Amino acid sequence: MHLSQHFFTGKRKYLLGLVLFLVSAGICVAFSMEDSDDFDISRREVLLRRIGHELLLQSGDSTSRVLPVKKITANEYQIRFENDLTFQPDSLVNTTRRLLARDPLAHNYVVNVLNCSNASVVYGYAIAQNRKDDIVACTGRKQPTACYMINIKFKSQGINIANSRYLLGSLPFLALLGFLFWRPVKPRKVVPENSQPTGMITLGAVSFDAPHRKLIIHGKTIDLTGTETRVLHIFALSPNEIIERSRLQKEIWEDEGVIVGRSLDMFISKLRKKLEPDPGVRIVVVRGKGYRLEVGGA
Repeated sequence: MHLSQHFFTGKRKYLLGLVLFLVSAGICVAFSMEDSDDFDISRREVLLRRIGHELLLQSGDSTSRVLPVKKITANEYQIRFENDLTFQPDSLVNTTRRLLARDPLAHNYVVNVLNCSNASVVYGYAIAQNRKDDIVACTGRKQPTACYMINIKFKSQGINIANSRYLLGSLPFLALLGFLFWRPVKPRKVVPENSQPTGMITLGAVSFDAPHRKLIIHGKTIDLTGTETRVLHIFALSPNEIIERSRLQKEIWEDEGVIVGRSLDMFISKLRKKLEPDPGVRIVVVRGKGYRLEVGGA
C-alpha cells in the first residue's frame, strides 16, 4: 500500500511539472509571436509600396507618388496612385511574385486591379505556394492608361496576433488536460486494415489517390494539381449524383476570396482529359443544374 501511494505521489509531481512547462512555453510563444507578426506586417506594407513604385516606373512615370497603402481588412491591402498609369499584366504578376517572395507570411494571395471610377475588376489573378495551383490569365494584353487601384488579399496564416490572445486564454485548459492523464487509458481494439490504401478511391478502372494527387488508370499514373484533386474528390464522394456548380465554386475557391466561373470550366475540362483512358468514368454537364461524375455507364 505504501509503495502504491509513493508511485501516485511521484506521478502527481511529474504531471504538475509538465503542466507548468506547457503554461510557460505557451506564454513565451504568444508574446514572441506578437512581436514577430508586428514586424512582418510592417515589412509587408513597405513591400507593397515598392510594388507600386516599380509599376509607376514600368509605366514611364518616375515623378508621381504612390499614395499611402490602405489596410482594408486584417489580410487585405490597397495600393493607390497619385496619377493615372498603364500596366502590363505579365509585369504585374512577375513584380508581385518577386517582391512578395520576401514576405514570410505571403504564400497564397489574390490580386485584383480595380478601376477607380466604379471599382470594377479589370484584371485579377491568384498566386499559390504550390505554383501548380496558380490562376493567371491574359498576361499578354497591355491595359490602357487609367486610374487604377490594386487590392491584394493574403490567405490567413492560422495563429496570428489576434489569435495569441486566445492562446493565453486557453492556458488553464492545458492544466485540465494534464490532470485528465490520471484516468486509465483503455486499450484500443485492433481494427483490420481495409483492402485498399487509406485515401484511395476506386472509380471503375480508375484508382484515385487523393493524398498523393494521382490517378492510376490501367497501370498508368497521372499527376493532378491541388485544385484538380479537390474538384475530383467532391465528385468521387458522390458518384452518379448531380453536384451543383455553385457548390463546387464555393468549396474550391471561396476561401481564397475570389470565385471565377471560367476557372471551374477549365479544371473540369482538364479532369475530363485525364479521365479519358477509362471511357466508363466521365464528367457530364447537367444543364441548368451542374455536373455529374458517371461511373460504370450510369
